Amino acid sequence: MVFWFPIIMWVLAIFVAGVTYGRIPKPRPPGALAQALIRSIMLFPVGIQGLWGALGHLGFPAQTAASIGWAPSPFQFEVGVCNLGVGVVGLIAAYRTSWNFRLSLSLFMLFFLGGAAWGHIIQMVSTANFAPGNAGPIFYTDMLTPVSLLILLALTRKSATP
Repeated sequence: MVFWFPIIMWVLAIFVAGVTYGRIPKPRPPGALAQALIRSIMLFPVGIQGLWGALGHLGFPAQTAASIGWAPSPFQFEVGVCNLGVGVVGLIAAYRTSWNFRLSLSLFMLFFLGGAAWGHIIQMVSTANFAPGNAGPIFYTDMLTPVSLLILLALTRKSATP
């Protein structure tokens, strides 16, 4: 499941954004597709995936560590609680239209997930750790999620509410 979950979250985000965009009456306002994508990314790859990460690190630390190619660690509690916060705030951001609120979460995700991606790279290079939870889809979505959000936010800045 570690391998597929990030992919499933992105597929759901794109599908739901497409359905949402399709239901907007024509003529659609500028930035409507970007807004639908932001909301869906906040809901699925940030919100639900954050809660999934919290569940894994807090509820199943040994299995989660093994999927990453690590031994269980007390630091998983801190990572789990951080993921819990990310998940809750992601769910709020999905339904809150404040551009500044979403920007703040997106910047946090850039550092949190960008740092995680950098850690994955270090593990791949220094220890040849290509475990699914380290070098699988999670590695790519750790970069894709914050970069996508920041690009979409930049595209919607002019039409945004603060």
